[in-house]
Amino acid sequence: MKLPFMSQMRQAAQKMVRKGATAMLQKAVESTLQQQQKLQEQRMNTPRPAPGTPPGGMRDLNPAPDYTSAKAPASSAATPANAKAEAETIAAAMDDARPICKTAAEPAPTAEPAPAAEQATAATAPNPAINPAAYAQDMLEKMGIKIDLTASFERGIDLGTLRHPGTATPPPPLPAGARFERGSYANHAGSRNYKLFIPSSYRGQPMPLLVMLHGCTQNPDDFATGTQMNQVAEEAGCLVVYPEQTAGANQSKCWNWFNAIDQQRGQGEPSIIAGIAEQIGNDYAVNPQQVYVAGLSAGGAMAVIVGTLYPELFAAVGVHSGLPFASATDLPSALSAMKRGASNAPRAGNGSRPIIVFHGDSDTTVNPRNGEQVIAQQLDHLDADPDVQSGAVPNGYRYTQTTHTGADGAPLGEHWVVHGAGHAWSGGSEHGSYTDSRGPDASREMLRFFRTVS
Repeated sequence: MKLPFMSQMRQAAQKMVRKGATAMLQKAVESTLQQQQKLQEQRMNTPRPAPGTPPGGMRDLNPAPDYTSAKAPASSAATPANAKAEAETIAAAMDDARPICKTAAEPAPTAEPAPAAEQATAATAPNPAINPAAYAQDMLEKMGIKIDLTASFERGIDLGTLRHPGTATPPPPLPAGARFERGSYANHAGSRNYKLFIPSSYRGQPMPLLVMLHGCTQNPDDFATGTQMNQVAEEAGCLVVYPEQTAGANQSKCWNWFNAIDQQRGQGEPSIIAGIAEQIGNDYAVNPQQVYVAGLSAGGAMAVIVGTLYPELFAAVGVHSGLPFASATDLPSALSAMKRGASNAPRAGNGSRPIIVFHGDSDTTVNPRNGEQVIAQQLDHLDADPDVQSGAVPNGYRYTQTTHTGADGAPLGEHWVVHGAGHAWSGGSEHGSYTDSRGPDASREMLRFFRTVS
């Protein structure tokens, strides 16, 4: 028999590995699970009272389910169905947290009373059925392995959905006088809600507008909190709108950058996102020459698509950990592009806009080669050698900044490679998901770049 918490821990360990957790952590957790499995097998082999003997406890009316038959092996043949399942797993930052039913405990064999010290230790040890993460941390410490399991989880997955399943992310703090309002837009392709940040300095005068597209499992509040874009926009005097993907359109709330219909002008999600920008321009005073679009991960890939399809609407594009335009047309090709880079993405330079790209070179979710391909795809018509500079964030990561300019010296593209960073918004706040404060501030650098090209 397998305890539910053991299955939960095993699944958590597998997710951590996919998100780039260390091999030592994987080995430690798997070793803990194996020890617990052996303990359960020993208990199962212990002689029990005869069937006619009245049991000392309640009969187990709801035995634990067999998770081994319900779960497919982690590595299987490369069929379209398997590729689809794996793509959904990688695209989703984590699976939905599901409640685990507890079963009635079976009577344990009679044993000698444990010493007082052991009883005290057992009383203070975490309950694995209630808090498996704390239980695993306790086991690692007993094994002499110095790893902060909670920190490792938080670097790879959004623990907010585990700690508070089904609850909304609180809105980010607002500067005095600023507003963060809800809205919605609908056209023939569907409808989406959004949240609009209005800086305190807005009095009806024309302002720039930035469209921010969140990553998988995120929402406008979480994305605004993590990127701190509202604070930067407050200083710069810029409107920021955050369209929200729905679970109905994508189970993991990813923008569907890999669907052919969502790579066409006037169709699918690009038309909705462009429509939201146009609606904000009608409802507020927006400088039409200063409308930009940016995004993270799936949102970054969609930002490339929207900027390519609507060059007359968007003056520049910002991409963080994204992929090139039309780099995939289905889930199998999306998985391939994410793991190895796009293999047959079309050229998009003729209709592209100035672009700034951020990517961590330790990203195991979206291969850093995609960042290089985004720049090459959008700026393939340039012949001049770029300017390359290096720097470092105090007590943080080193980075390489490559700047591409036109014949007149005007900046057309920037490529920031953050050395050692993973799949996270560089320079973001720890209060949001998928952020890493040790990198250069991508939010500030994007707005700076946008101002220089418009």
